[in-house]
Amino acid sequence: MARILITLTSHDKLGDTGRATGFYFDEMAAPYWALRDAGHEVGLASIAGGRPPHDPTSLADDPAERPAAVTRFLEDEDAMAALKTTAAIDTVSADDWDAIFLPGGHGVMYDFPTSDALARIVSDIHAKGGVVGAVCHGPAGLVAATRPDGTPLVSGVRVNGFTDAEEEAVELTSAMPFALETRLRELGGKFEGVDNFQSHAVSDDRLVTGQNPASAPAVGALLVETIASTYPAQAAE
Repeated sequence: MARILITLTSHDKLGDTGRATGFYFDEMAAPYWALRDAGHEVGLASIAGGRPPHDPTSLADDPAERPAAVTRFLEDEDAMAALKTTAAIDTVSADDWDAIFLPGGHGVMYDFPTSDALARIVSDIHAKGGVVGAVCHGPAGLVAATRPDGTPLVSGVRVNGFTDAEEEAVELTSAMPFALETRLRELGGKFEGVDNFQSHAVSDDRLVTGQNPASAPAVGALLVETIASTYPAQAAE
């Protein structure tokens, strides 16, 4: 059994739009259950700790319209209790975790890149041979992460995330602090994008990334596969 830390945004305002944001529920819930169902231990953290805000657009008012993974999470008392009491990322040690996963939601664009603690734990987990994953805007948490020699973590690695074209399509380019795809390319990432809002996930050098909300199930499956190949002893337990 491996130990995976899912880390969420604590930012709840979408730039100057007057709209609320936060983490995207299915991007957290689908990989959460994929990992749990594979027998792994999953912990929850956030930038500030406590109950992180979710993007209201990611939780349909009609329960029948919610993805199964989201419904399962909402109905699980232990999962919801963990969500209400997440650890602050600056209290977390990489020594305690085998992998870290970063769900998206536009909130991450504001507090993931500026968190020294997040950059440190992402860098340290990868440096010790662990797995790092992110989906949609979650790769914003990779932009400040580095390898032991100081080069960007994403440099020379196949990676993806919410594309610049998708940001244009949802008309939020001007609200973002930076363009995620552009930044990942500037850092040397071998960015792989597909058509807008289609599922796409990639794993390269223990870095698992997915393009958008539709990619969350594929990212969850690829995380399980990558962790199994990285920690075969834990996967066999």
